[in-house]
Amino acid sequence: MDAILERSHELKQALVDFVLDAEGELAQALETYAAEKLRRGSGDSTQQDLIVDSFITEGKVSEKSPLEIFIENHPDLQPSDRNLISSWHDSFIGLFAITQIFSDGFELTNWLTDKHYIVKPNNSQTLQALSRLKAGEILLTRISPITENYWTFSGPYTQMGKLGKPKLAVAIGNFKDNHKNSLYSDAPDLLEAAWESVAEYHQQFVDFFGTDEITLPGYQLNKKIAEFQELITEKRLAAAGLDTSKSLSEMATEAGVDEEEIKAAVEEIGGDSKVVSQIFKEKSGKSKMVMPKVDLPGELKKAEQVTAISHPRWGQMFLPTYSKMQTILAADDWQSVEGAEKLIRFYLTDKTINAFIWHRLAQKYPTQLAKVLQAVLQRPEFNLESDLNPLLQEHDKPIEPELPEIASVPIHLHNLFQEAVTEVSKSKPKGKGQKKAAKGFQ
Repeated sequence: MDAILERSHELKQALVDFVLDAEGELAQALETYAAEKLRRGSGDSTQQDLIVDSFITEGKVSEKSPLEIFIENHPDLQPSDRNLISSWHDSFIGLFAITQIFSDGFELTNWLTDKHYIVKPNNSQTLQALSRLKAGEILLTRISPITENYWTFSGPYTQMGKLGKPKLAVAIGNFKDNHKNSLYSDAPDLLEAAWESVAEYHQQFVDFFGTDEITLPGYQLNKKIAEFQELITEKRLAAAGLDTSKSLSEMATEAGVDEEEIKAAVEEIGGDSKVVSQIFKEKSGKSKMVMPKVDLPGELKKAEQVTAISHPRWGQMFLPTYSKMQTILAADDWQSVEGAEKLIRFYLTDKTINAFIWHRLAQKYPTQLAKVLQAVLQRPEFNLESDLNPLLQEHDKPIEPELPEIASVPIHLHNLFQEAVTEVSKSKPKGKGQKKAAKGFQ
């Protein structure tokens, strides 16, 4: 085993001991960080170890990381040790597939970004434990850089075995839910593109509806959203150089390509190849290329009123109770509105109501919202400006936006989910009770 690899193990053990034995601000920061992470997970020993490991590289104490604090408290460290420890700011968690096995490590592929890494265990115990792994198996773990050429396992790992496409899609979906801020940690270009797609979607929403907020009966909003999605598809196709005024059959004949080639091209820009097949089968041959219909959830389609709100960072939200919430805050006597307190509490506790919605209401109804919260919370001194964010954090609502559902995803992930849906559909018996599988990275 390389000397630097062995040294990395010694330094990591010292780091963990330093953090766990700490008092004061560092201990308090770890406690706060762990409490937030444990709310989202199982709390088992593996997760607890993973939390400590991630805190070491991601945590903050007065704008300093635990790594920086450790270096400051150990002035006798060699420059090479300090450089190695500092490089661990680039550590990240991922869902990795084993693509090759070596005598001293592995080649791993991060499923989220399709990037490859040589990863070597930094101690004989971990090397022995991982020696039974085979190519194709999936690992959930964090890795840290050692040299320019290889990495090491930063903390605990979870073996997930070999996963078929449906189960792998579920595992990636779970990773997305549990590690929202780590989706593209090793690919800032993908992260930037994903955020740009949210802003682009928002602008298209505003251009189409003429506003960032629209309220309609559920069934009407569903139709308008379908029209909106179709328009987006046409714009994408036009940007790809396809004439949307012509049928697919006409375009195929002119271009000298067949249906399968056009289906592949449509999939590559985020469309649905099933729609291509449907259009080719149209007797008229004049149907335009369209995006598959995007339905609102059944309960929203039936709702009397649904408000759609778009934001360039928070994404798109559908709220069947937003109109009633505004009625409560606009009333002279809010308690006279039936179910008012119950709805206020729902907005505090339900995860679909994010901090942006609360701040939007606070901007529109500052005086009324403060009075309502003072009464509901029984906090007569509640101040909207200073106390709203802490209140939202008490109810596990992030103050800063996390990458929303409408963000674009790398094509390899989109393809995986499409293939997973196809496999599941083929394996299920067809019948009236069969539910339509979800599409895309959801």
